[in-house]
Amino acid sequence: MSPLYTRHKRTTLAIATAVAAGALLTTGLTTGAGAAPAGPAAKPLAAAPVQLSASARTSLLQERQAEAATTAQQIGLGAQEKLVVKDVVKDADGTVHTRYERTYAGLPVLGGDLVVHTSKAGKAEGVTKATKAAIKVASLTPKIAAGAAEKQALGAAKSLGSDKAAADGARKVIWAGSGTPVLAYETVVGGFQDDGTPNQLHVITDAATGKKLYEYQGVENATGTGKTLYSGTVSLTTNLSGSTYQLYDTTRGGHKTYNLARGTSGTGTLFTDADNVWGTGTASSSSTDQTAAADAAYGAQETWDFYKSTFGRNGIKNNGVGASSRVHYSSAYKNAFWNDSCFCMTYGDGTNNTHPLTSLDVAGHEMSHGVTSNTAGLNYSGESGGLNEATSDIFGTGVEFFAGNSSDTGDYLIGEEIDYNGNGTPLRYLDKPSKDGNSADYWSSGVGNLNVHHSSGVANHFFYLLSEGSGAKTINGVSYNSPTYNGSTVTGIGRAKALQIWYKALTTYMTSTTNYKAARTATLNAASALYGSTSTEYRTVAAAWSAVNVA
Repeated sequence: MSPLYTRHKRTTLAIATAVAAGALLTTGLTTGAGAAPAGPAAKPLAAAPVQLSASARTSLLQERQAEAATTAQQIGLGAQEKLVVKDVVKDADGTVHTRYERTYAGLPVLGGDLVVHTSKAGKAEGVTKATKAAIKVASLTPKIAAGAAEKQALGAAKSLGSDKAAADGARKVIWAGSGTPVLAYETVVGGFQDDGTPNQLHVITDAATGKKLYEYQGVENATGTGKTLYSGTVSLTTNLSGSTYQLYDTTRGGHKTYNLARGTSGTGTLFTDADNVWGTGTASSSSTDQTAAADAAYGAQETWDFYKSTFGRNGIKNNGVGASSRVHYSSAYKNAFWNDSCFCMTYGDGTNNTHPLTSLDVAGHEMSHGVTSNTAGLNYSGESGGLNEATSDIFGTGVEFFAGNSSDTGDYLIGEEIDYNGNGTPLRYLDKPSKDGNSADYWSSGVGNLNVHHSSGVANHFFYLLSEGSGAKTINGVSYNSPTYNGSTVTGIGRAKALQIWYKALTTYMTSTTNYKAARTATLNAASALYGSTSTEYRTVAAAWSAVNVA
């Protein structure tokens, strides 16, 4: 889970020995700081992803899976290792990037994911791996019982304040997320976190010593007329069933908006209406209020359109299937979250049940957690967790600008509409993250120990500098003044290009363990592929990372 905001120290989940190194290893590509893939500069946007039809994507996935055994041999995997296709991205120039999960002797390899890059002619151009370590363990027989691992996981969840924690049993895995791969157990603990958010805590335990190796949250904190609270009067695509309208968008993968009516589990009840006018445009504490539903449906609609129009991505999983939204979660719940297991996003109603967390950038933020989960799968802890949160802030910002809504104009602020703090201030600032009192403006060796909502500041700051540059300026009536760590002056390349670079890095060059150093490499590779290794865009990516002390 990745809620939009967490107030508790408990969310810094990784203990010092469990933070993954996150090294990005790219075989066949030059990935050192400031380096670019070998060969001539790519034509501008030749490496931009193209939109595949559902049948074409399915066919390509099946083709890659059929060739998985051969691919495993070609990239030098061991005899007991197998590849399982997770995703595929095709560029305009015909290059295909296939993302794989890995198994060893039939066991899932956590932290073993990789991306194979293949040219239009079918020639392998490189491999991006989550770990450079060889996957091999001395024994597949655990020395501790599964029950002991499960008990430890329950203890970890309760120590973090989880309520009514219950584990679903421990499964054997290979842990390759940090250090030497080992036989381990993965236990998933359910129940609720201490702020009422559903719990899905994954705990990794060494099967030989019983030592806890890692832990992370798996729930990631996200034509009728809609009279919304935050975005004014908007158009909503609805469905007429008999004489009743449903808040059901059949044109965007079948997205539905449900009412939990203060509940904390289940799907809820689909919103219906007689006149196809949803909400009143004003706050209400009623658990049946349609206004929050209108905001949520509008946010889902704009987020779908943003990804499709900007990147050619057909839904969160890129398979044309829409998620669902649930509003009126619990009572006075001040958060919103994405849960990949139900493929749904959920919104609380905030203070006094009158400040629902359904603003446009929050919707874009939450749905983007789903995109990250189904692409790079950035581990929600340490530096990779900060990059996970930053990705949602970056794309949530992109959604807000994309919508062009006059009631909620685009800005580089997160949650400025929902008044979470009670004093009118935003949750986060991309131009100078430290203005929220907690977030990091620049990278330091301890940044991975921060709450992921605060370590995200480094990447948020990078994205702002890459888009708009340093110094004082006013955009859409909002004043910004972005500093740099090294006192340099950065001239931005524009938000449109910055978004393309981040998306390509996320979907083709980042892996589950990517840290800030590896993110610099990933975005440089993306800029080189999109605009060329001698381009202004490439040089600005390097300069923006240096400006936040990632060098």
